[in-house]
Amino acid sequence: MSRDSISLQQVLILGLLSAIGPFAIDMYLPALPQIGASLNAPVGAVQASLTAFFIALGVGQPLFGSLSDMWGRKKPLYLGLAVFALASVGCALAQDIHTLVTLRFVQGLGAAAGMAIPRAVVRDLHTGHMAARMMSLLMLVFSVSPILAPLAGSGVIALGGWRLVFWAVCLAAVLGLAAMVRGLPETRDAAARSESTPGEALKAYAILMRDWHYLGLVFIGACAMAGFFVYLAGSPFVLINYYGLSATQYSMAFALNAIAFIGAAQFTGSLGKRFGLVRLVKVAATACGAVMLSLLAYYLLGGDQLSVLITLYFIASAFMGLVIPTTSVLALEAHGEIAGTASALLGTLQMLTGAVAMQVVGIFSNGQPLPMVIGMATGALSGIVLTWVTLGRVHSDPVSH
Repeated sequence: MSRDSISLQQVLILGLLSAIGPFAIDMYLPALPQIGASLNAPVGAVQASLTAFFIALGVGQPLFGSLSDMWGRKKPLYLGLAVFALASVGCALAQDIHTLVTLRFVQGLGAAAGMAIPRAVVRDLHTGHMAARMMSLLMLVFSVSPILAPLAGSGVIALGGWRLVFWAVCLAAVLGLAAMVRGLPETRDAAARSESTPGEALKAYAILMRDWHYLGLVFIGACAMAGFFVYLAGSPFVLINYYGLSATQYSMAFALNAIAFIGAAQFTGSLGKRFGLVRLVKVAATACGAVMLSLLAYYLLGGDQLSVLITLYFIASAFMGLVIPTTSVLALEAHGEIAGTASALLGTLQMLTGAVAMQVVGIFSNGQPLPMVIGMATGALSGIVLTWVTLGRVHSDPVSH
């Protein structure tokens, strides 16, 4: 197996590792009411177990990114998956909400390895349009989570209650470990590792935080992520409570967005090769903002049709499928020597931006579509501004191979 290329099998393994954390979120959502009843916990305390997981995902990615530069890619993945699996067992056995919240934080730390390191593996092996193609395939596997996980979670809960969800994600981690042992090579060579130390890691973060081009690309993706987080938090109340969809209908509507994102992401490699990654981001981010501005105008002018919301957000999701993987590739392009650190910081900043957006919009949420749509549109329009500030004077891609 050549170290200079990445096979479909390896992409599937990396996608599985990336998806374990999101599965632990999406499978878990249908169980929240049952957990509250089982542990005699109020709604806020149960929701804290979700918040703890998100915070840990954000905090853990820089840690595992730095470790992957110092130890190689595989050892931190082994550590993260082991921590995730053990914490999942603890969650399944938890007898009170405080224990569950604590273990969900630990579980999120373990999941952070699978979020941060696979992008660095892609960067180790490819740059340019080939990296965009590999990143889009990675996103294909990763993005199956919002389609399958809620339905899978409902089925698992019906079969064996909320505790079985944690046994299921523990099994997924074990399968990921087994697949990685034989199917994933070490892509960080010994010479590169020997040059990585804790001091060098701190220097790497200082370099990245001073690199305005890198930060601009990260936050272009973060704006798209923020819009999705706002939709993730608000859509159950809007689509189910306001528009009257059933839980199954909501799952199908939610899946449409993931399908649009996944489908469009598969064209990033070919479009990037033909037109250039920089031009692709400019066009896609601008188009996404235009679609979301149209949706906002529709609601501000008194429109109130669910079909319009679903259709326009479907289109916007497709453009996000072009923006997010492509900006990730461009952000890592100039930082191959510290790709693990750069990937981890990218994930952390995007995760925290999305979480902040979700909380801010939540303050104004009233169960109606307009606050949610304002939040989504604000993210998309901010993405346009950042795109043209960051890439407005850039007319061609960085040199790639």
